[in-house]
Amino acid sequence: MALETVDLTPVIGSQLLIDKADLLSGRFRDEIRALLVRRGAVVVRGLHPSDEELRAIAATLGDVRVGGAKRGADGKTLNEGDGGILKVSLDPDVNPDYARFLPGNHLWHMDGHYETTPPFATLFTPYRMANQGGDTLFASTYAAFEDLPKDEQDYYSTLRVVHTMQAALFPAMRTCTPEEFAVWCSYPVVTHPLVWHHKSGRKSLVLSTSASHIEGMHFAESHDLLESLMRHATQDKYVYRHQWQMGDLAMWDNTGAMHRVMPYDTASRREYHRCTLNGEEPITPVAA
Repeated sequence: MALETVDLTPVIGSQLLIDKADLLSGRFRDEIRALLVRRGAVVVRGLHPSDEELRAIAATLGDVRVGGAKRGADGKTLNEGDGGILKVSLDPDVNPDYARFLPGNHLWHMDGHYETTPPFATLFTPYRMANQGGDTLFASTYAAFEDLPKDEQDYYSTLRVVHTMQAALFPAMRTCTPEEFAVWCSYPVVTHPLVWHHKSGRKSLVLSTSASHIEGMHFAESHDLLESLMRHATQDKYVYRHQWQMGDLAMWDNTGAMHRVMPYDTASRREYHRCTLNGEEPITPVAA
């Protein structure tokens, strides 16, 4: 039996028509993983997975992250929730380790910019939705690269970009305290190639709000180039906007897509539950 899917935009996003039993069985593992990489974001409606089912579905698709890669100000590793389930909420009582980092989710980003091998994919389902707002947007960094002129592809493939936590969070938290900024500065500074040459042979832009500057380039010139690329990569034609319904399960390829949440009423106590799949290949530059 073949998977039934409906493309949600020409470039990114597909709805997967599958029941919970088939999803939990793992029998379509390879097809779903291929769909995820090909379409960037995959949505299943009306699934209503419990935490145990969310974790089980994730385990059929890859290696579920249990120990977090994010480091606290005290140098300790923050756990990826309870047995692989992270409660994504701005409420520190619900999400004591991560709540202070979540304002950065309102800006375009990839997860794990501070890692050599970022997470492969994320599975996400609503537990409590916002009263208004809170849609999630996904942008294909594969398509954004593939549509560039050949000379620009070649030039960008020679560049390396410095990623920092302060670059990721300050644009969303302009009124941060010196203490908060100091916490962000305690995180590793990581450099990645601007263009990721994947094992599949495809190439994608490694873009994120975490991109601080391009190595060896004047900061002003670097700022303008990265801003221009971000505008290019987040054009409507590369973006799928998901309007959440209770019971949804969304999955996205963190290695070939960026994502962001749109503003919402924080008083609504929006809460989503997340499983992350560990990375499977490092960010590799294009061979010279």
